[in-house]
Amino acid sequence: MSSGFTDADRERIREELVAAGRELFERYGLSKTTIADLTDPVGIANGTFYQFFDSKEALFLEVLDREGERLLPELVAPFEREDDDPEAVIVAFLTRLMDEIETNPLIRQLLVDDDDLQRLRNAHTDAELEAERQQSLAYFLPYVEAWYEAGAVDGPDPETVANAIRAVSLLTLHTDDLGGDDTYRETRDLVIEAVARGLTAD
Repeated sequence: MSSGFTDADRERIREELVAAGRELFERYGLSKTTIADLTDPVGIANGTFYQFFDSKEALFLEVLDREGERLLPELVAPFEREDDDPEAVIVAFLTRLMDEIETNPLIRQLLVDDDDLQRLRNAHTDAELEAERQQSLAYFLPYVEAWYEAGAVDGPDPETVANAIRAVSLLTLHTDDLGGDDTYRETRDLVIEAVARGLTAD
C-alpha cells in the first residue's frame, strides 16, 4: 500500500517523530504520552504514525537506542585506558554510569515509572530481553575477560564479574530507601569503591 510519501518525506517524518518522542517521553513518560501527542507536532494523522512505528513502545526503544549510541563512547572510555588498573577503571566506569542515570531525564523517567518499564518489557520476548542483556554486557565484557585471564579480577567467571559491575547501577532506584539525596551519593560512592575493590585481585 502506497503511503503517498517520498523517501525524503518518510525520513523527515521519522526523524521528527523521534525528536518529538524524546521530548515527550522525557517530560511525561511513555504511559502518559499519547499517539496524538506524538503526531500533532509532526503534522500527521494518528493512523499515519503506524506507517513509521508499530507502537509507542517501538518509538521509545528507538529513542533509547539512539541515546545509548550517543552515550556509549563516553561510558566505556575508562576501559580504553591501558595504563589504569582494573580497580580504577571499574570505579571510573561506574561513577560515569551512575552520574548519567541520575541526571539524564530520559533514563530517569524510565527507571522511576514502573509502568513504563513494564510496558517496554512486555514489548519484548524473553529471547529479546536476554539479547538486550547480552548486548549491554558485550560493551565491556571483553575487558573483564582479559583481566580475568590475567588474574587481575576475582570471580567464578568473567560474565558474573561483569554482571556484578553492571548491577551496581540499580542502586539509583533506591535513593529514598538510602535516606534521600543527603546520604545517597556518599553511600553510592562507597558501594562503587567497595565493589571495585572486592572484584580486584590483590
